[in-house]
Amino acid sequence: MSARSLVRGAATELAGSALAGLPRLAPDAFAEWFRRLTELALNGTTGLPPARQTAERALRRHRTVDAAIESLVRRHVVMASAQGFVTNLGGGLVSIVGAPANLAGVVMVQTRLIGCVAHLHGYDLDDPRVRTAVVMCLLGPKELRRQVKRGELPSTPLAVATAPVHDPALTNQVAKRVLNWVLADLGSIDVIGFLARRTPILGGGVGAVGDAYATARVARCARAHLIDRRPSPPLP
Repeated sequence: MSARSLVRGAATELAGSALAGLPRLAPDAFAEWFRRLTELALNGTTGLPPARQTAERALRRHRTVDAAIESLVRRHVVMASAQGFVTNLGGGLVSIVGAPANLAGVVMVQTRLIGCVAHLHGYDLDDPRVRTAVVMCLLGPKELRRQVKRGELPSTPLAVATAPVHDPALTNQVAKRVLNWVLADLGSIDVIGFLARRTPILGGGVGAVGDAYATARVARCARAHLIDRRPSPPLP
């Protein structure tokens, strides 16, 4: 699956109309769009296999869970880099048009990668608690730690994924918090970065590096918080 196809599919299916409205004017609707986008990333869509299937394929190819995850991280970092390049390539006004696809593309790539890690570590991706934990990992390790410490999120992804019951209110809270942070993170670049993203050609390079770094960051978060829960092999 190419990054270009991924971006096209995400933008076509969800991004265009949703991102035309301002999140502040319709926070619940925008959070619902974000939840649908992450569900799509895990469930798969036309030309994009489900995260579970992608993870199993990597495991068959690489034999061990750690090797499979390393391969998936490399692949998704490349995909994120490619879509960041494509959607920021034109600079200037073109970047305004590309912004919805950039947001949708990077969220799709990162959510799918986290889902692959979760599946290979023994979590059930059909479980809504696990899906909420997957979305939490989009914050990355530093921001996740900050929000938990300040009480903005109630607990860690591991605690949420293994909670006794699913809390729909928590799922909604997580979606809003993560979406707000993702939007703020995309807009928090410095003046040089701002100008670079809006310069033709150069903007593509800046977008590629930024999205690749962010994807590697969420992979570290997923591996640290969604620890391996697979049953230990029996002793010989």
